[in-house]
Amino acid sequence: MRRLQAVDGIAAARAAERGFTLLELMVVLLIIGLLLVLVPGHLWRSQPGLEVKVAARALADGLRQTRSDALASNRELVFTLDVAGHSFRPGQDHPLEPLDGAIQLGLDTARSEVVDGGRGQIRFFPDGSSTGGRIRLGMQAQQAQVTVDWLTGQIAIADVSR
Repeated sequence: MRRLQAVDGIAAARAAERGFTLLELMVVLLIIGLLLVLVPGHLWRSQPGLEVKVAARALADGLRQTRSDALASNRELVFTLDVAGHSFRPGQDHPLEPLDGAIQLGLDTARSEVVDGGRGQIRFFPDGSSTGGRIRLGMQAQQAQVTVDWLTGQIAIADVSR
């Protein structure tokens, strides 16, 4: 009887020591690594025109940042878009942000906010209102539009793909 108890104790101890071998862990890590490499590349290719959506969101974020800074600092600030140079600046205190050069850009803004043929501005006032405007983005069949309401300063993104 005693001998059976000893055998049961050894079996319990071995069961508690069970785990994964180093080889098993390395195989699992290899599989996870492969998934991390392959899946994002596959997702990127499965969404045509993603560049336009990313650029539209970046522009909208820059516009919102400029409006927010104007409200917080209680002063007029301008969002500058360089259509020819494919870049924008959200206010005077922020660095120039580049955009994908393959994206076609267009800016509709107040005549007083046109700097030159390739650059224009949208001005935000301390009360949140703006001069208003519209930024058009396009690449192949994918098109988007970022609109700034002149009265409220609200920014909206619309997908206007054909």
